[in-house]
Amino acid sequence: MSKKILIVDDEPKIVEICRDYLKAAFFDTISANDGPSALAAVDRENPDLIILDLMLPGMDGLDVCREIRKEHNTPIIMLTARVEETDKIIGLELGADDYITKPFSPRELVTRVRTVLRRVAGNSPAEVIRIDDLTLDRNRYVVVLPTGEVSLTPTEFEILATLVSQPGRIFSRSQLLVAVRGVSFESYERAIDSHIRNLRKKIEPEDGEPRYIITVHGVGYKFAGH
Repeated sequence: MSKKILIVDDEPKIVEICRDYLKAAFFDTISANDGPSALAAVDRENPDLIILDLMLPGMDGLDVCREIRKEHNTPIIMLTARVEETDKIIGLELGADDYITKPFSPRELVTRVRTVLRRVAGNSPAEVIRIDDLTLDRNRYVVVLPTGEVSLTPTEFEILATLVSQPGRIFSRSQLLVAVRGVSFESYERAIDSHIRNLRKKIEPEDGEPRYIITVHGVGYKFAGH
């Protein structure tokens, strides 16, 4: 069955280009041109991935992303004409999985969509990893703690899975990017810090005192379990 992609942009030409290239790549597409209609489409259509423009009328993409993440873990690729790094980092902190800056190559967009969807599908062999009181289940794509199941975005899950796969090993930001994106881009390295902050909010028992994900200053991160 073809994957369904929701395109959210108020520029008809952008929607048309995205739709044409995604359809040529055998994806089904639906579209919305503002925040409220995007939220309604997510609830109604249950898309497999969302391409979300940052600059929307009335309700901007950051607010839309924030609302989606209250109920859904659907992968989100943010589309933005802004060049400020701060906007991109905020989007990633809210739970976006990737971003592309306008003007963009439609072929690159299709590649990014495929990459994120592959992460969601979990191309690694199915496995369950248990370390201390944390269980990471690749079969069901969930993390379980004594307090119950923890809801993670696809990117958060892959970062945690990479760290958990080799407890005690220090991973640089570049290595974590390679693990979740397949290629390292220096401009994305700060995004790893945003995802780590989100992960800690969800899995660490105490704020400010990480038990699982440890920062190795000047190098990167490691999982502290045994």
